[in-house]
Parts: sequence; structure tokens; C-alpha cells
Amino acid sequence: MGLKIKITIEDQNLLAELNDSACAEKIARALPLEFQMSRWGDEYYGSCGVKAGLEQDARTLMQAGEIAYWPPARALCIFFGPTPASSGPQPEAASEVNPVGSVTSDCSVLKSMGSTVKVKIYGL
Repeated sequence: MGLKIKITIEDQNLLAELNDSACAEKIARALPLEFQMSRWGDEYYGSCGVKAGLEQDARTLMQAGEIAYWPPARALCIFFGPTPASSGPQPEAASEVNPVGSVTSDCSVLKSMGSTVKVKIYGL
């Protein structure tokens, strides 16, 4: 079991949990984080400043509610529905990402948010 975190996006709070991967541990050590995220379909992504490479379990197909790290942009990604790369209802990243955790509360509130948002991530 990984670290429980709170993600505040605009005025909404989401509960989430990081997994036990090396990448998630780097993110956990960098908390608290505060940065901007941009929207790409039903995904928010933004540079969190953490540097990590691709891990062995990196993939493009995700599930709604999954949190991932995208090495080329040092970006954290939150998937909550299909993206422009998706061929169906399942979220798909633009290229391989490291799964680092998942939202444990309802992330459907993200669907009504704008093209850029401010995000704060804290350990609980």
C-alpha cells in the first residue's frame, strides 16, 4: 500500500493513493507540490518538477482515475476519461507513462473544469 494523498484542483478535493513504484516514491519525497495542469481530452497533465525515467510497467492504456508520470515533460497526469489518443472510452496517454497511483474518490468533477487548472498535492 502506498502513500495516501489529497489533490486540490481549483476548489475541489480528491483523495488518492500513490503506489509503491520507484517513480511514485520520488513524487512522494517531493510533496507538497503546487503547479498548473492543462487539459487534453479527459486528462489533466502538468510539469511537477520531479525527474524520473520510464519504468518497466510503463504503458499507454489507462483507467479512469489513474495517476501517471510522463517522463518527457516531467509531468503528472490524471486520467478521468478518453483522450484524443483514445480509440474508445478508455483513457490513452500520448506515449508511455509510469502508473504512480489512483484517485480513490469520485473524479467525475474534473469533467466540468476548464483548460488549465491550479493543482496542489499533499501527503496525508
